[in-house]
Amino acid sequence: MKQNLGNITLKHLLINEQKCIGLQFYPNSTIENILKSQGVYQWNNQYSMYVAPNNKDNFALVFNSFKGIAWINGAHFFQGKVKKKYNDEINLDNYRNRKKHPNKRYVPHEYLQKLEFKRYSINTARTYISCFEKFMNAFKDQELIEITEEDIQQYLNHLANQKVSSSQLNQTINSIKFYYELILQMPNRFYAIERPFKERKLPKVLSKEEVFAIIDATNNIKHKCILSLLYSSGLRRQELLNLKITDIDSKRMMITIYQGKGKKDRVTILSEKVLTDLRIYVKEWSPLNYLFEGKRGEKYSTASVASVTRKAGQKAKINQKVTPHMLRHSFATHLLENGTDLRYIQKIMGHNSSKTTEIYTHVSMKHMQDIKSPFDSLT
Repeated sequence: MKQNLGNITLKHLLINEQKCIGLQFYPNSTIENILKSQGVYQWNNQYSMYVAPNNKDNFALVFNSFKGIAWINGAHFFQGKVKKKYNDEINLDNYRNRKKHPNKRYVPHEYLQKLEFKRYSINTARTYISCFEKFMNAFKDQELIEITEEDIQQYLNHLANQKVSSSQLNQTINSIKFYYELILQMPNRFYAIERPFKERKLPKVLSKEEVFAIIDATNNIKHKCILSLLYSSGLRRQELLNLKITDIDSKRMMITIYQGKGKKDRVTILSEKVLTDLRIYVKEWSPLNYLFEGKRGEKYSTASVASVTRKAGQKAKINQKVTPHMLRHSFATHLLENGTDLRYIQKIMGHNSSKTTEIYTHVSMKHMQDIKSPFDSLT
């Protein structure tokens, strides 16, 4: 019976501008002796693993040498699969066909092609492209393949010194890794890159009176329905824009959200008052495909929703910038204050983790108002 030596994970590495295969495994003298006997794999101090030039012969040699005695994890060497077949396709031709300036670098064609192939959301694609092009233009005099871990860390440190948020820093790292790991087939090249600590910010929440004032400040029934749905059903902006008339179930008083964040389907509640306004809106505006459409029948834009929300907040004289997501946060907080169980709020909001939902307990005023400061008891 052959001995089981455990797992060996194959890594894509770049050493002296040459693509190499790295072997990562728990210290095991038997594995080391087998590798040494092959005369191909050499120990590399920089990555602390055995490496060899990345070619078909060396790749096959690993599998043949350890067949039946060790599990070879070569997942990084195989082409990634397209995400689930029902994901929306994206088209990035507007980035391909945009006017190019001679002194600026733009993402390679392969970058756009891979985003489309992997069917990333259009918002994620835009973020990756923007972040990666800023990165590219910070190294105008270097080929992308020549940029080192140290260069990238210095670039990230520069962004951090400019008070860039942790979220944007992580997006920048993801856009860089996307290029080197998925396009150049070099996963785990950047071992030393440090990610920032995730910021834990409390959501901005409006009072019920402020929400009413914002909705009441709208100019027409369409804008009123947009703001009312964002708040009354806890919708994300993109979820609102993807809604179709058939997603509104007036019999069960539910709204079905197909392929929301994380490509998940879920249902949320439908307000009777909002349903009444929706019927008036549909009769007056006659949308064809999506519940909310632009002048030419296309899907209503994210910028338009943001503009409607901001202007309504200004008209209602709210002393802060009002955003669509602020209405969603307010919905969840007000549910909690009304005594709704956190588990139900989690499902309605579409949160993966209860920890995400629990953040609303920090902004809820339900019990806070009953707490008296010890200062009030001083004589």
